[in-house]
Amino acid sequence: MVKGTFNQLAKVYENSVDTTSMYNSEYERPSMLKQLPENLNGKSVLDAGCAAGWYTFQLVSKGANVVATDISPEMVNSTKRRIGERAKVICLDLEDELPFDDNYFDFIVSSLTLHYLKNWDYTFSEFQRILKPKGILLFSIHHPISDIKLLQDPKYFSTELIIDKWNKEGKLYEVPFYRRPLSEILNTTLKYFAIKEVIEPQPTMTFKEKAPENYDRLMKSPQFLIISAISK
Repeated sequence: MVKGTFNQLAKVYENSVDTTSMYNSEYERPSMLKQLPENLNGKSVLDAGCAAGWYTFQLVSKGANVVATDISPEMVNSTKRRIGERAKVICLDLEDELPFDDNYFDFIVSSLTLHYLKNWDYTFSEFQRILKPKGILLFSIHHPISDIKLLQDPKYFSTELIIDKWNKEGKLYEVPFYRRPLSEILNTTLKYFAIKEVIEPQPTMTFKEKAPENYDRLMKSPQFLIISAISK
């Protein structure tokens, strides 16, 4: 269902998300980029869940050798249109064995992707395998406190499937993802990595100027969670 949904959303992401969604442009992305070096020359980076390739473009622009992946063939096509031959872009499922050598990447960047996976253990063990020693895993996900509000009968300590409805350009899309407790997020990460920093991002002043009510809401209840971790 995730693949089908994001095949449908690919053109929306490609054409409007970068310019119309402040939750991306003025909230998640500035906080993620702060965790990355300005210069990535010669570094190998996996963009795990590239969507329409915004992060792929940023990483390439910083000088990185990038491999971008997404489960959606249409998102892969969108990324290829954005970055051309400047990165390798492939379609794969992060819950499968990853087709990369051991100790291959310096960084794995995964933006708002891992909450679509039910079980993190195999994916994180693969991330650990393909990262170099002391390599960095940087990922953002939905905040568990935010997602729990979408459930009628939430069970906080369970991993729960949520089918959310997104209104994009006047059309409703059913989007499935998983909410898991904070302890599971942190402990699964710690099983494979050393956590460097946990970030609850704050919206920018531009966000406050353009959407003060949503800004106030985010300052009271964060929407996203970012974790920077180091390969053991």
